This record gives sequence, structure tokens and C-alpha cells, in this order.
Amino acid sequence: MSRQQLSSMPSLTSSHDQADAIPAADLSLQGQQPMSSAVEMTPRRKQAYGDVISEMNKTNFESRRIHHEDPLIHTIVPSGDSKRVVLLSSKSRGSDWDLTMVKDEQDSNNGIESEDSGFQLDVDSSSIKIMANTTAADVADIAAPVDMTVTTKKSGTTVINITPPSKMEHRLLEHLHSTPLPSIVSAEVTKDCADLGKKRTGSVLEINESKPSAVEIRQPHKELIKGPDQLFPADSYTTTAAMGAVKLKIDERGMASIPPLSVPTLLQRTVARHMDHPALCVKRDGKWIKWTYKQYLHDVTVCAKAFIRLGLERFHSVCILGFNSPEWIIADLAAIHAGGFAAGIYTTNSAEACLHCALNGQADIIVVEDRKQLEKILSIKDQIPTLKAIVQYTGKPHVEGVITWSQLMHLGNATPDNVYEDRLKRMAVNQCCTLIYTSGTTGPPKGVMLNHDNLTWISHNLATYMGLRDGKETFLSYLPLSHVAAQITDIYVPLSMGGTVYFAQPDVLKGTLAETLREVRPTTFFGVPRVWEKIYEKMQAIGKQTTGMKRTIATWAKRVGLSYNRRRMEGRSSKPFGYSIANALVFKKVREALGLDRTRVILSGAAPLSNEVAEYFMSLDIPVMEVYGMSESTGPHSINNITKGYHINSAGKTVPGCITKIANPDKDGNGEILMGGRHVFMGYLNDPGNTSSVVDDDGLLSTGDVGHTDKFGFVYITGRIKEILITAGGENVAPVLIEDNIKAELPIVSQAMVVGDRRKFLSVLLTLRTEVDSDTQEPLPILTRPARDLCEEFGLSLAETVTDVISAAERGMTVPAGTVTGQDAEAVKFVKAIDAAIERANRKAISAAQRVQKWTILPVDFSIPGGELGPTMKVKRSYVAKKYADVIERFY
Repeated sequence: MSRQQLSSMPSLTSSHDQADAIPAADLSLQGQQPMSSAVEMTPRRKQAYGDVISEMNKTNFESRRIHHEDPLIHTIVPSGDSKRVVLLSSKSRGSDWDLTMVKDEQDSNNGIESEDSGFQLDVDSSSIKIMANTTAADVADIAAPVDMTVTTKKSGTTVINITPPSKMEHRLLEHLHSTPLPSIVSAEVTKDCADLGKKRTGSVLEINESKPSAVEIRQPHKELIKGPDQLFPADSYTTTAAMGAVKLKIDERGMASIPPLSVPTLLQRTVARHMDHPALCVKRDGKWIKWTYKQYLHDVTVCAKAFIRLGLERFHSVCILGFNSPEWIIADLAAIHAGGFAAGIYTTNSAEACLHCALNGQADIIVVEDRKQLEKILSIKDQIPTLKAIVQYTGKPHVEGVITWSQLMHLGNATPDNVYEDRLKRMAVNQCCTLIYTSGTTGPPKGVMLNHDNLTWISHNLATYMGLRDGKETFLSYLPLSHVAAQITDIYVPLSMGGTVYFAQPDVLKGTLAETLREVRPTTFFGVPRVWEKIYEKMQAIGKQTTGMKRTIATWAKRVGLSYNRRRMEGRSSKPFGYSIANALVFKKVREALGLDRTRVILSGAAPLSNEVAEYFMSLDIPVMEVYGMSESTGPHSINNITKGYHINSAGKTVPGCITKIANPDKDGNGEILMGGRHVFMGYLNDPGNTSSVVDDDGLLSTGDVGHTDKFGFVYITGRIKEILITAGGENVAPVLIEDNIKAELPIVSQAMVVGDRRKFLSVLLTLRTEVDSDTQEPLPILTRPARDLCEEFGLSLAETVTDVISAAERGMTVPAGTVTGQDAEAVKFVKAIDAAIERANRKAISAAQRVQKWTILPVDFSIPGGELGPTMKVKRSYVAKKYADVIERFY
């Protein structure tokens, strides 16, 4: 770019700033009286700046440290020139680069802090001439190559702020949003963040006095500071060290051959394509507040700088504890951009479980949503030696020392970019950036280490395989972001293709999901089986109230819908007779009522979806595609696809670029499922024992799931190795399939858990479907409406509560043989109905040892508050077995 072109570029400095740039009262150097409102550079200085500007448009920079080895100051040496210019970056007020001439290596390097918290060096005043007759226009001529303002301070320091053309775009990212950029941020930070402490690392002297970690002091090899998309050398597919790197399985062709990409680069690329497209949307005070991708990147950058300012060290974590929100995701990505780990914690976790996660990830900062979550952290904060700050992103903290979100962002605005940029340079795509803590159903939560490539590769792969459209998809975020599935569907898939994420309200699972769906109308929707079951139950209840011709039409339409989707499963595209009529009269209206009328991809995961529920939605022409994966596989490994093939009961086909193997298959082809690919995790943080037990030397992940694949490539899950029961006769029994069969025959049942390890026969613990407390999510003793209707069908006309059903079951089992009447007759009929349903399930057993012989109904349904379910709604079998040990003993 020529000097003429540069001089014609519009100035990005406000007219107000230019007018106030050189106040006459401040023009005093070494005691001289002010003589003018302008400063002229000597020919030597002017030539030096010209050289620098010329070199800025080239790539052959050489960067080296000044002799005092300050970590925040670099010297740029233009090629072929001995003059040095100190480049000090400060983007907190618009990407200005502060360039100050250094005469020689013996010049003073005493640092001062500018109004915008950038770093500058004192200028030797002997090289500056004060000209009495110089005008502001003359200064503009001097600054012709680029946008430049000249400011002389009382201290005798002259600063020339230059905005290089290559950096101008960043300045355009300033916006008046939830985190406006103040004109003089240091004053606001002092006012708003008084409790953060007096010391700031905003000047060279202060930084020299601070004590950076050993990680920061270590100077990496020159070739290893080319981040964030660089690959560090590695000789293993696993590591358990926070700073470790792993080999990537990059193939020569196909999806696995895509070059690795870091999370920061993924965000920047999407911003470049969709700068003004909505990225995040949340409803507050009845109005939707939106972040464009430009604002998204800005807030992530500012938050990252604030985290660094608060003391976040590389490879330490930022724990996030709260319901889904833009702040949750911004904090997550900011932790990664700052070189730390993003570590979500389930809101249902106890204080002790939060402590475990914080200690495991060496949490420097914990971000909480509200007072409820804050109190958990306050009760354990003294036990976390690395903890430096707590941030609350909604409401006002009720205790001093906790930082608000606004204060956090002001702090980030007041922090220079040089340390932040240094963190980016030191990143590598094959190093850890996110910790996913397992739900703890089989023991203490383990920290699953995911690297940049894990997250960016699988999200791009999934978006491509499912046919998601760039810049045209909308998502609804409501499932816990601490779960890997929600992170992929709500953070990384939208990032990979410029999608828009809408956030539900915190009470979404207490009854407002349907309303939110109708308002947002997402194009992609992911739900766990319990969500689909709740929708199914509500629609069943509505269906029972339909009578006459409407009921007849609905029943006919559902037969047509089921027939159509069974044909699609077989690979046939033809539609059955009457489909168009059924679609117009029933299917379209149901989709609109559910808010799924625009939805192209409908997914279910985290646990198997029952046949009954899956077929019901298929009958309404809403086929729900099941996904199979785990935290250790960065979410999806196999998935059903409406266009590429799906099958009910299956976990779908393996995602392109990944491999599925079956270890030690039996005569039916069932064995442990092994996963391979670039989505396989790095290891469990600081846990080499468990890591080596699940990932072999070839990078194959042992899932612990038992299953098989068919000739079409569909994956089927039949059980869990750790859940396998071994009967007294030595036969292995997978309980999950038996439990699913029982629940299919008994819609009144919410949970079924088969027991019988080392026993002569199998028995089952049953819970009933009941209402749930909307505030605590604890199950109530009152039966749901569909459950009461089923009880009436089974013979119990007056049953309203679980106690009523248990009493009837006990009477039905103990009433003497002979003629019975009244309530005893109803009780006997109810017991016979349960026995008949279990017998129908037993007919599907592959051997006599897998038949259930006894059953009982528990007084309370399983729940997260009750401890029987983990955060992902999986049954904690060992906990249930211990809790109901006396009930189990009575079976035998």
C-alpha cells in the first residue's frame, strides 16, 4: 500500500480527541515554557516512523526482547535497518499502536501508563524540537502515512498514536451494547471495581513487580509461538498433564484430513463471514437482546483480558456454574482465549462436588449465575488455594469482593492486549482448552480433557453431515451447558456455520419449554429422552380429550405417518396414500403447536429413547433422530440422519471420519464398542490410571457400552459393561434392554431397575409417573393424569397417589384365593395386569435367566434431588441398590 493510499484513508480518531490532542498548557519539556500547540519530529525520527509504517505492510518482521526482558514490551526491527522502535499494543480504546522511538539501548525504559491503559516508554526530549509557528495542519502532514494523533503529557513524554491499516477493522468492533467502551476506562474501573484492590498491572513498573507463574516465565522455542493454530510435537494420543499435547489422527483424505483449527480462529473466521448476523439472543424484561457475531467476538476478547487481569494462569480453569446465558458462553470462550480451561459445573452439584471440580482444574476464577450458586462457592472458597476471583453474572452480589459482570467487562476494557495476544501465540490446537466433568454416576466426576481440534473438528463434521446451512440455522439453548452435548449443539456447531442461539428462561423445564419453542421456532432442536417423554405425556393427555370425528381423523393420520416413516427407514421415498391429506389436517398443525414447524433436524441423546415414544413421534411425522456419544468422544460418534439413513432403536451410523469397532464379539456379534477418530479425548486430567484403562496405544476409546453393528453400518447399544449382572448360575445379563421392555409394556412406570447380581433370579424395582415440584424438581406423591388413567384401566378406579397404588398392590398380592369383591377385586385385577405386562416383556428374553420373576413399587420416583439420578438423568445403580437394600433382600 502506497503512502498516498494511506494518507487518503479516513481517520478513526474522533474530532473531539483531535481537538484535545495537544493542549498548550501541557507542552513543557524539561522545564521549558509552552511555546506551541504542535510538535515537529526531527528528520531522523520522521524517517524512522516512515520505515516502520513501510515495514508494517510487509511480513518480514523480526521481534525480540529489549535487554531488560520485560515480558510485555517488544522491539520491532525493520529489515535492513538498525533503528529500533518499541511496539506497545493497546486495543482497549480502538486498536491504537503506541510507537515511541528509543535512541539506543541505554535509553531510559521507565514506564508510564496512558489514559487508555496502554503501555508507553519515556521519550528522550532531546530529539524533539518545539516549533513556535507549527500548526495542527502541519502535524497532519507529518502523520500522513496513517491515522496519527500527537499528544504531549505534563511529564514531558510525547506519544504518537498510530493506527496501522491492518488493525483498523478491530477498532470497528467497538459497539454500544451490554458492555460499552468508556472513553476513559481507568476512572470507571476505579469507581466500579474499588474492591478489586489498589494494585494494577497496567504499567511496566507494576508488571516488573508482579510475580508471573513459572509457565509465563518460561520462554518457548521460537517455533512454538505461532499459535493459536500450531501443532505441538507429541508422541502419544493421550496425556493427563494440563500442559500436555497429543497426536492427532489426521488422515490423507475424507473428513479426517481437514486441517486442525483452534477455537479462537473458528470464532474469527465466522465473524469474518457473518459479522452483523445475530449470534446470541436472550429475553430480558420481555425484550430480546441480541449479540451480533461482531459483538460476540468483542465481548469474548474483553472478558478474556479481564480474566488475565484477575490472575488466570495458562492451563488453570475458569469454573462456570449457572443456567445457560450469553454470559455463560462468553465466559467459556474467554477462558479458552486467555489460555486457560473452560470448565462447566452442573447447577445441581453440591458444594462438595463443586469443590472437587475446582481443585481438579486448579480454578483461578469461578463464574456463578446468582445468589444460590454463589453461596455454594462461598462455603468452599477457602479450600481452593488457587482461587483469585468470583464473578456473578446476574443480579447484585450480596457479599463484598464478588465481581459483577459489568465490573468484569470494564476491567477487560481497561486491560491492554499484549498479554492476551501473547497467550494466543502460545496456544496449540492439540492442547487442552475445555474440561467436561462426568456426571459421577459411577464415582467422583472425572475431568475429561478436550483440545481445540476435538471441539472444532467434530462440530464442523456434524454440521456438514446433518446438512446444516451456513448462516441460516437457529438453535434453542436450554439443556445444561456443562454437558458435552449442549456445548456441541449450543456453542460449537453454531460457531462452525454462523448459527443463531436463543436462550430459554431458567424455568424452561418447569413448564415453559413449549411456549419458548413456539416463540423461537428453531431449525435444529436437541432433547434428552425425558424431554420427549414429557411432550409425549402431555400430548397423550390432550389426545384422550379428543372425541368424535377429530379423534377418528387423528388416529387415521397417525397410522399414515407411521407407515410413511417406516418406509423412509427402509430407504423408500414413496408416500402412502392419504399422506398429503394427513399432513394438511394433522401433521402441520401439530408441528406448529409444538414450535417445530421450521425444524429440519430433531435429535435425542444422552440416553436411549423408548420405542413407544419414538414411534409416537414418527406417527406424527416428527421423526426424532437418536445420537450416540459420550463426553470422552466430544459428544457425537454415531447419529441417525433423515436423509442418509435412520432406524428406530439404533444409535445411527458412525459419523464420517470416525471408526467403530466391536471388541471380542460373542455369537450374536455383541461386544464392547470401541471408538476411534479425532474426536477422542486427550485423557482424564491428572488421572493416568483411568485414562490408560479406556484409551489404548492406538487411540481407540473403550466406551464400556455393549453393542453391535449391522450390515448397513447402524450401531446398536444393548447394555453397559459396568451394569452387567452376573446371576448365581454365572450368566451375564444386560439389564437395560430388560428394563426398556418392561417400561414399554407398562406406560404407568417411570423408572425400572433390574436387580439380581449373584442371585438365583432377577427382580425389578418400579417407580410410577408422578407430578414434580416446579421449584425443587422433587417428585410429588400425586400421580400424573395419564398414570391415573392407566390405573383405572388396570382396575384401580380411585387411585390418586403412589400410596394408593402401593396399598392396592399389597392387598392384591395377599388377598386369600376365592371370591373377592369391591376394592380387593380391583387390587387383584391391578396385580394381574402388572404380572401380565412383565410376562409379555419376559417373552422377549433370550434365556430363562433373563426373565424377571418378582417386582415391587417404590414410594418415590427417581430424581436428581433424591440422588438416584445423575445430572444427565442416568440411574445411579449402586446408590439405588444401597438405598433400597432392605427391599431387595425381601425379594430373596
